[in-house]
Amino acid sequence: MGNRTEAGVVIVGTGFSGLGMAIQLRKEGRDDFVILEKADDVGGTWRDNTYPGCACDIQSHMYSYSFEQNPGWSRAFSPQPEIHEYLRGVARKYDLYRFVRFGQEMTGARWDADEQRWHVTTAGGDEFVGRFLVAGVGALHIPQIPQLPGIDRFEGRAFHSAEWDHDYDLRGKKVAVIGTGASAVQFVPQIAKDVSRLTLFQRTPPWIMPKPDHPMPEWAKRLFARVPGVQRLYRDLLYWMLELRAVGFNGNPRIMKVAQKVAERHLAKQVRDPELRAKLTPDYVMGCKRVLISNDYYPALARDNVDVVTDGIAEVTAHGVIDKAGVEHEADAIIYGTGFHVTDAFDDLHIIGSEGRDLGKLWATEGMQTHKGITVAGFPNLFFLLGPNTGLGHNSVVFMIEQQIRYIAEAISFAESRSAGAIEVRPEVQAQFNADIQRKLERGIWTQGGCKSWYLDAQGVNRTIWPGFTWRYWMQTRKLEPSDFALTR
Repeated sequence: MGNRTEAGVVIVGTGFSGLGMAIQLRKEGRDDFVILEKADDVGGTWRDNTYPGCACDIQSHMYSYSFEQNPGWSRAFSPQPEIHEYLRGVARKYDLYRFVRFGQEMTGARWDADEQRWHVTTAGGDEFVGRFLVAGVGALHIPQIPQLPGIDRFEGRAFHSAEWDHDYDLRGKKVAVIGTGASAVQFVPQIAKDVSRLTLFQRTPPWIMPKPDHPMPEWAKRLFARVPGVQRLYRDLLYWMLELRAVGFNGNPRIMKVAQKVAERHLAKQVRDPELRAKLTPDYVMGCKRVLISNDYYPALARDNVDVVTDGIAEVTAHGVIDKAGVEHEADAIIYGTGFHVTDAFDDLHIIGSEGRDLGKLWATEGMQTHKGITVAGFPNLFFLLGPNTGLGHNSVVFMIEQQIRYIAEAISFAESRSAGAIEVRPEVQAQFNADIQRKLERGIWTQGGCKSWYLDAQGVNRTIWPGFTWRYWMQTRKLEPSDFALTR
């Protein structure tokens, strides 16, 4: 038998979500919590994704905690190592390392109605028992690897961008890249200059906007460090600038058309070849899939040693990939830029609520449904961070996380102040929230834009995106509404 650890609150994950939750509890003077982390360091997505060119596509001064500003960001859009270092610094500053149990991957959780506690099991066979369970597991951590016919025969290296093989030297190699999402747009330009041949297999081209990236000038860093209020002002400016983008995503097609014109000009300027340009022009409305930003992706595709293949993949051979037009493309390595399991990320988490309800099975059949992306009817004392329908296409998810950690802390205090053993959202409240949000999403670009994206689940329902402004989310989560919840003594 493994070890058993008891705590007031069990937090899962040490990305922006898990660390944020721990900081919120520390600020309230609590230390009766434990944080489970599957890896051997903190950082979540920003620890795992170490592919060349990995960076944030929301400005770092916004993509960071409002209460923990970093005056020293080197660029407007910081590279991955810097964001990872920021998270480690935050964990050190708030003395969180002593609460983290590394190498503990959650494999399941069971609500014990008699004890009114969660029993969490981990891959190593240990058990963690807590009254409250906060899942900061995120949706971008299970790599989506397509099952290509014949991949077993392939004699080269194959890896996903989130599991980058740094020991493999790509210089002078022939490389097949599969997928053209956010990660591929970042790593393709980095490796294109080193490889002898790069073949990019594209199903659907993304819309790409110019990236307003630049090094942060030294005077600005000094000013931010000395006068934090100026950095706050800069951050507020960024926030409202990004917030305006929501107008286009949520059913104002005029604004999207303006943005789409910018993207079309960007493509026309960077790709002179009409044939390549046609391949790279999307046939759906901008915003339907995640809008990407890059200044070097198109020029990389225009290089002589790069081919864009839109014919799909028929099979993999020992030394290459055959497309559906029957052409074989030699490859020493295959790199998957195919993203993550998002709408089915929770299928394997065996979370068993009251009356033996299995969350994964429930969500697989009825679709992922929560109240405000945080609580789930039938699962007392369970909270999600960045749960369903709180992802964003237009602003920083760290903003969303901050609203959620405050809301969860309030829910926990509320339950404790009423001497309740359990707090649970009422089913009719959850149903109303989902009806409202799906009504808004139907008017939005994700449903109307004529594309399939990872935002949609198997039924074609958007379970990922928060429709509308993030300030509206802030309004909705600013105060816990006691009548939304049922308390158990």
